Formats: sequence, structure tokens, C-alpha cells
Amino acid sequence: MQINISSEAKQAIKNFTIPEELGFGRVMAPVMLEANFENGKWSDMTIVPFGPISMLPTSKVLHYGQEIFEGLKSYRIKGNGPFLFRPDENAKRFNHSAKRMAMPEVPVENFVEAVKVFSKLCSEIIPRRSGESLYLRPFMFSTEEALGIKPSDTFKFMIVASPSGAYFSGGTISVLIERSAVRAAPGGTGNAKTGGNYAAALEAAIETKKLGHDQTLWLDAVTRKNVEEMSGMNFNCIIDGKLVTPALTDSILAGITRNSLLAIAPQLDIQVEEKKLSIDELIEAIKTGRCTEAFACGTAAIITPIHQIAEKDGTVYKLPSAPGPCSTSLRQALLDIQEGRREAPNKEWVLNLE
Repeated sequence: MQINISSEAKQAIKNFTIPEELGFGRVMAPVMLEANFENGKWSDMTIVPFGPISMLPTSKVLHYGQEIFEGLKSYRIKGNGPFLFRPDENAKRFNHSAKRMAMPEVPVENFVEAVKVFSKLCSEIIPRRSGESLYLRPFMFSTEEALGIKPSDTFKFMIVASPSGAYFSGGTISVLIERSAVRAAPGGTGNAKTGGNYAAALEAAIETKKLGHDQTLWLDAVTRKNVEEMSGMNFNCIIDGKLVTPALTDSILAGITRNSLLAIAPQLDIQVEEKKLSIDELIEAIKTGRCTEAFACGTAAIITPIHQIAEKDGTVYKLPSAPGPCSTSLRQALLDIQEGRREAPNKEWVLNLE
């Protein structure tokens, strides 16, 4: 599979200026990559100027939600790079999602090469400040034009990007426990990165915001007793000095940042435990002082400390430190690895595209 870069795309990069204030996902890079799947095979990939795409109202993605996406970052620090962090894991997860959603795989080597070429083309528009990056959004959606309920035969793969700063600008967040609605159920699509999972969390997000909180904490669909994850990131806490995170199930997305922290923590003398964590156990641990920290983690959020966990009736469980020493050291170690200042647990984690 070839990757062609149009002359117009190269010029668009030259003409682009990074704004001083970035936010997250608001400023779009001036180029995009696209490829089409037809007759059982992928076309070559092409990078063109960012702009509208043509789609008929009967395209299956608009009716049946057959789509998946990924999120990863490209970094440049002190003029070095670009760096990519574990893009092969994004590629593998992308294909896991594709299988679950009855979509064709993008070969891992092609996915990684597409991200590499795209990042190198955009190297001059990658923000340089620590904690900032070029956020990359590979995605795929069905394009067959018909209203029958069956898997599409045609698809489009794309990459768009956004020079971005912090996902949460406030530093720490307040989390609301959702005890009635559910995000994902056993046997469903919870461990695939598909839009329907995020759409299912939007109604709760509105209520969460109305009640003055930042994120929803989801419980399992069967018992409504066990902590699963947040709407777009994994949940972690420090209990008795250990990094505790809910064990993966088929209704929890296998976060790459989560997986990375589990490998980094022992290097910082922090023990780790993946377990079924009940909401009652978490609350009791906070009340008794055994739980000293809690934080969200994800590609976009990196590590975001939680200063309180709340109920809809107004009850609040405050964490004694946010950010705390463990989340602070984990965040710094992760950033140091991603930005080339610290050796990773595995040398293949970081790709230097320079």
C-alpha cells in the first residue's frame, strides 16, 4: 500500500500557523489522509488538504453506526522528533474494534506507516511545549449506500489531527457516580472503540455537568456494584499505597495509557493490582483514608487527578490529595518517556521519526 502526498497538502502545511491558545481538539491540522475499501481490498492512501467529504444520506454509517476510531499523539520536544508512543498498540486495538464491528482490518504495518508518514508531514505544526502534542484521530466508517440492515461492503479509512493542549484545563476533576444508566454490557461493544459507546454516555454527561461535575463514573451493567471506567478514560486509585484499577472485562476498553502505567508503576516502587473493585469498597476506602488518590488516564487525559467522587443526592467523598504524590510521579514518568527524557520499560514503546 502506497501513501501519496498531494502538493496541495504540502503547501497547506507551509501556510499553517499554530495558534497560541490550543485547547483540545478545537484546532484542526490542514491535512487529512484517506483510503477506500472496495471489492475486498484497500486502495492506496492519499494525504490531501483538510476539507469536507462527500457522502449520500443513505450511507450505512449514518443509520447503523458502523464505525470505529483511535486516538494517539505525536510529540516534538526541544526540536527533536516527532515521537510516537506505542502506535502498534493503537493499530492492534483498531483491528480488534474492526472485527467486533464487522469491518475490514487495516494491516498493523500499514496503520503504523500511515501514522508515521502523516506525523512527519505535520512535524512543523506539532506544538513544542510539554504536555502539548499533535493529537491524531484515525477512524473508519461504512460507506455503502443502502438502507438494508447488513454489514457494509465498502469503507473509508481516514486520519485527521489537531494540535492540542490539555484535555481538562482545570487540572483536577470532580466525578459523579452513575448508578442507574449503563455505558456497556457484557457481550456488547464496550471493549471496542466505536462511537456508539460514547453516544450512550452523552445523556449522563449532560446530567453530570448540570450537577456541577466533570466526568461520569460508570458501574457494571449486571450488578451496578462494580467500578468500570469513565466515559472516555480508565479509572485508577491509590489504596493502601497500591495502584488499583478495575480488571478488564468485555465492557471496559483496554486503555493503552492504562497498560503503560501498569508497567511504569513498579519502576517507581508502586505496587499494582488489577481487581474487581466495588463502588462500596472504593467509598469505604476514601472514608477511612486508605484511598489517598484517584485519577483518570487515557491518551487525551494523560493522567488527570480526581479531587472528589459524588452521588446524585449531593453526597461527596473527597480525596485527601489531588494531585497526589503517586499520580504526580506516574504522570511525570509517562510524559518523560513520551517526550524522550526517560527510558521506557520497553524500547519499542517510543518511535523517533527524526
